[in-house]
Amino acid sequence: MAQLRLVAGLGNPGVQYTETRHNVGFMVVDSLARNQGIAFTRSRPWSCDWAKWGDTLIAKPLTYMNRSGDAVGALAHYFKIEPSEILVVVDDIALPLGRLRLRPSGSDGGHNGLKSIIDHLGDSFMRLRVGIGATLGSEELVDHVLGRFTSDERETVQAAISRATEAIQHVAESGIQSAMNLYNRAE
Repeated sequence: MAQLRLVAGLGNPGVQYTETRHNVGFMVVDSLARNQGIAFTRSRPWSCDWAKWGDTLIAKPLTYMNRSGDAVGALAHYFKIEPSEILVVVDDIALPLGRLRLRPSGSDGGHNGLKSIIDHLGDSFMRLRVGIGATLGSEELVDHVLGRFTSDERETVQAAISRATEAIQHVAESGIQSAMNLYNRAE
C-alpha cells in the first residue's frame, strides 16, 4: 500500500472564483486543514498554498486549473514524492451533485487540471472526484463550472465536502482500496 504524502485540491486562485463549483477541490482541502487544526502558508517557489499534515503535504496550486501540474509537479519533484503517493481532489461534471468517486489512477476524463498533472507526472496518481453535476451544452458548461452553488445545492455540497474530507483521512489510514469500498457508493 502506497503511503499518502501529498493531497492536492484543485481550483482557481482569486476571490472571483471563491466558492465556485470548479473550486470544490480547494473547499475539500480547506475542510481537511480545518479538521486537522493546520493553516496554509503561501509558497511562491512552488506556486501554491501548502500545509503539513504529519508526514503529508496538503496543497492548493495557485497556477489556475489548466496549469495545476506546474505546482503539483514541482512539489513532487522537490520532496521526492512518487505519483502513487499523491491524491488529487477535483470537481467532476459527469458525476451527480455531491457524489464521490475515488480511483487509484486513470485518465483526465476531460478535466484540464488532471490533464496538466498527467503531463507532468503520468497518470498513476490517486484522484478523488466530487460531483458538481451538469447536463448542459458546452456554452452553458463554462458558466455552470465557474458559477457558485445555489442555495438549494449548498446542503448537498457541504455533505459531500465532509464525506470527501473523511475519505482522504481514510486513504491516509487504510489505503485507497478500502476508501473506494466505503466512499464510492451513493449515500
